[in-house]
Amino acid sequence: MNSIHDLGGMQGFGPVGPEDEEPAFHMDWEGRVLGLQRSILSLGLWNIDVFRHAQEKIRPIDYLSWSYYERWMRTLTATALERGLFDEEELRTGKGLSDGSLIAQKKLTMKDINKAFLRGNFERIGDSEPEFSIGDLVVTKQTYTTGHTRLPRYARDKLGTVIAIRGRHVFPDSVVDQESEDPQWLYTVEFEGCELWGEAVDPTVSNLIDAFEPYLSRP
Repeated sequence: MNSIHDLGGMQGFGPVGPEDEEPAFHMDWEGRVLGLQRSILSLGLWNIDVFRHAQEKIRPIDYLSWSYYERWMRTLTATALERGLFDEEELRTGKGLSDGSLIAQKKLTMKDINKAFLRGNFERIGDSEPEFSIGDLVVTKQTYTTGHTRLPRYARDKLGTVIAIRGRHVFPDSVVDQESEDPQWLYTVEFEGCELWGEAVDPTVSNLIDAFEPYLSRP
């Protein structure tokens, strides 16, 4: 999606100020949100791509005004409502009114807690061969979509070189738009800094992006 969440290359947002000895969480509720997010993902009702796209649908004014974990909390709430984990009345009262049958068989216990923090394997085996080889010049496509894409806006319609082939992986765009894995070959593509950021960039600078095959074409 072309929205405010894709900030790469945009100007006017001020300097990034790293915080010395920054704590993992600034407030206790942030840690609970992380635990809630991992617990819900462990149910298998949606994956990380659906979670990312839910954040992409946040209104720009809200996206810029909410904190990192506030965006997570509101995203989790909206997606859980959409997928039927609870309804508006349960959210308003804070009390479960249904039998919870949707998730009753997937209850997360302390013995399973480590599993909730393990990222799933998104690589898939298939018969197709990669279209591109290491060393090939490729051009990223100029994509405009209201759906989901993992191709950053600043790296569209740019010339780069394939430096690695990462296997076939679940295609996030299809997961969000069609609820289908539609595995695609994934490549690491290197771009010269000036190709992305203009001639004023240090000529020794380059940028690496993992790009799915549908994002790429030959020059």
